[in-house]
Amino acid sequence: MRLVFASNNAHKLEEVRKIMPAGVEVLSLSDIGFHDEIEETGTTLEANSLIKAKAVYDWLSVNGGSVIDGVFADDTGLEIAALGGKPGVYSARWAGSPEANRKKALAELADKSNRAAQFRTVITLALGDREMIQVEGAVQGRIAEEEYGEGGFGYDPVFIPEGYDKTFGELPAEVKNEISHRARALQKLVTALNMHKSSTK
Repeated sequence: MRLVFASNNAHKLEEVRKIMPAGVEVLSLSDIGFHDEIEETGTTLEANSLIKAKAVYDWLSVNGGSVIDGVFADDTGLEIAALGGKPGVYSARWAGSPEANRKKALAELADKSNRAAQFRTVITLALGDREMIQVEGAVQGRIAEEEYGEGGFGYDPVFIPEGYDKTFGELPAEVKNEISHRARALQKLVTALNMHKSSTK
């Protein structure tokens, strides 16, 4: 099965390729020659995920995507309880850069005792028969007092997943790829793909 992952984020692409099972080839946007900017105008993770998947699927239908089985896109947000769920859908562009985003999160929580947070990923899969499948995965945790670790990307150095005493920035990639929000959403996506394949036999 050949699927396009509708993202230009090299870190996400590497993560996704490690998590997806054998037999599923994951192509990047550059692999298919897609270089358009997709405006994420949605106000929810669900909406943005759908916008991205549909944009690439529609582009492929015009530009010879017959060898592609489907397109999937994710949108991920960090939802901090003491901030009313912010930054949420605006996580990637909250303060302008990954470093500024992390600093803003730590600053906003400086006087807060409740540091609970969750990462949530929504994935939309657009299949060749115009069917849309949407799944989500989440991981609970808390925001650290400061940044720890050089691994991962985005908010990883300040997010400590439940059951651990290290941030995603400190944990080995293989551990993160087992427990992360994206991993959990991808596991549901694989289940949905298997069910879809069974129903079309």
